[in-house]
Amino acid sequence: MSDTSKKPLKILIADDDPTILRLLSYFLTQEGYQVVQAADGIEALTVVRAAHPDILITDWEMPGLRGPELCRQVRSLMLPHYVYIFFVTAKSSQEELLQGLESGADNFLSKPVSREELLARLKAAQRVLDLHKRLSDLALTDPLTGLMSRRALLGALSQQWQQSTRSGKPLCCVMVDVDFFKRINDLHGHAVGDIVLCAVAQILRESTRESDLLGRIGGEEFCVVLPDTTSLGGTVWAERKRRRIASARIPVGSQMLQLTASFGVAERHPDTQTADQLLDQADQALLCAKQTGRNRVARFEALVETPGGSAGPAGREDLFAGVLARDVMTPIVVTLSEGDTIGKVAEWFTQLRINSAPVVDASGKLVGIVSEKDIMAEMTSLAAWQRPVRAVMRRQVISYPAEVPVRQIYEFLCRVALRRVVIVERNEPVGTISRSTLLRWFRNLALSRGLVGGSDLSPEKPDPEGAGSPSENKDEKKSVDFARKLCEQLDQLAAQLQKHLQSNPDELATCLVGTATAGQSLFNDMLAYSQWLRGGGESTGAISPTFIASGHTD
Repeated sequence: MSDTSKKPLKILIADDDPTILRLLSYFLTQEGYQVVQAADGIEALTVVRAAHPDILITDWEMPGLRGPELCRQVRSLMLPHYVYIFFVTAKSSQEELLQGLESGADNFLSKPVSREELLARLKAAQRVLDLHKRLSDLALTDPLTGLMSRRALLGALSQQWQQSTRSGKPLCCVMVDVDFFKRINDLHGHAVGDIVLCAVAQILRESTRESDLLGRIGGEEFCVVLPDTTSLGGTVWAERKRRRIASARIPVGSQMLQLTASFGVAERHPDTQTADQLLDQADQALLCAKQTGRNRVARFEALVETPGGSAGPAGREDLFAGVLARDVMTPIVVTLSEGDTIGKVAEWFTQLRINSAPVVDASGKLVGIVSEKDIMAEMTSLAAWQRPVRAVMRRQVISYPAEVPVRQIYEFLCRVALRRVVIVERNEPVGTISRSTLLRWFRNLALSRGLVGGSDLSPEKPDPEGAGSPSENKDEKKSVDFARKLCEQLDQLAAQLQKHLQSNPDELATCLVGTATAGQSLFNDMLAYSQWLRGGGESTGAISPTFIASGHTD
C-alpha cells in the first residue's frame, strides 16, 4: 500500500487529448507528484492493474473505454489500496454528475482545469487516502504485537499459496503456541500476559527475511509463513526460535519470567489441496508437539511417515500387516448435531452412559467433538442449557480415513497423549480407535492363539520337519477356537442384557446401546483376526490424518 505521508502520490492521467495530458502532467510534476499517462481508457485500465496508482484523473469521453465504464471496472478490481478517482469533464448537468458518482468517482474537475483548483482538490484527496490507510492498518495489524492480524495473514498466505502452486517452489507454514499461557495470565495477570506476547512477537521478528510473513492469529497463537522454504528448513528456523524463547528472561516486577513455546511445521506438497489444509497440517503438528511434552518442534511430515521396517525388530512378525482401521475400529453409535442444545447432549450422555461423541453438520460431515468435560464447563447457569453444542465443542478433531493401515494409528497413539482418534469415510464419522480398542484387539489376538491364561506368551515354535498337521489345519483350528470364544463372550453379553432388562425395564435404550457397542466391537475383532489369518497384504502406503477446524485447544 502506498504510504501517502512519506512517498509522493502516484497519479495516473487518462485522456485522449495530448494537450490535456501535457498540461496536467506539468502542473503535477512541478508539485513533486509521480505522474503516469494513458492515451485511452483501455490503456488506463492496464496501468491501474499493473502500477496501482493512488489517484486516477480521467476524461469522460475517450475511445475504447469511456470514463464511467473505466471507473466501474477499476472499482471491481482487487487492488492493494483505495484509488481516488477524479473526472475531468465539461459536463455539468445534475444527471451527468449523478452518473459519474454512481460509477464510482470521488470528485470532479471542470474544463478548463485551473491549477489552483487541481492542487486544492488533490490535497483533499490525500487526506482521504491517509484516512483509508490508517483504517486499513487497524484492520490488518494486531494492535498488541504489531504483527499481521489473522485476516491479513490468511490473505497473504493465500497469495503465497497461489505463487507457490504456479512456480513449484516450496512453501512452509509454522504454527507457534506459548506453553501454559493461561497459567501466566492466572498467576501474574493479563497485563503480564500482554508483555509476554509482545516479547514472543519480537523474538519471532528477529532475523526474519523481508518475504517472511508473521501474524498473531488468536490468543497466544502465532503463525509464520516462510516462502521458498521446505519443512526441514522451517524446522531449523523453528528450533532456533524455540531455543531463543526458552532462554529469554522477561522482567515481571522484581522477578524474571521464563517461558517456552511449541512449534508445528508443515510444507505444501503436490497433494496438499488448499492453503487452509496447509494451515491445518501445521496446526496438527503443533498439537502433537504440545501432547508430547511442549517446548519442542514437530514436523507434520514426520507424523505421517511410516518408519522403515514397520514389522518391528528383526525376527518378529508384523501383527498389523494388512489390517486397516475399519477392521479394528469401534463403530460410532451416537453422533450429535451441531445445532443440538447442551441440555439435549447432557441427556444423551446420562442416559447412554457415554463420555464423548462426535458432532456433525447438517450433511453428516464431522465438524467437532464434545465431551463431558466440555459440558461441565458450561454448568455455571441454567441459561447455558439452551446453548447450541457448536458453542462448546472442540473443533480440532484428529481423524483418519477408514482405509488407513491401523499400524499408522497405533504409532500415532504411542507418541501422543491423545487417547483416541475418529475414523471417517467421506468425512463422515463411522468409528473410533482408542488405546483401549487396540489393547482389546491385541488381547483377542493372543486369546485366539491360546496364549491368554497360560504362562508361556512366546510365539509358537515351528513343528520339526515332517511333524504335525499342515499349517492350514492349524489356522483353521485357531479360527474355530477364536470364534467359539467370541460366541461365549456374546452369550455373556446377552445374559447381562437380559438381567439388566429384568431389573431396569425403563432403561431399554441404555441397555441396547451398550450391548450393541460391545457386540460390534467383538465382531470387529473377529474381522481383524480373519484378516490376519489370510495373511493380508502390505500396506498401500501411509494416508495422512486430517484436522477438522482452525482453532487450537490444549
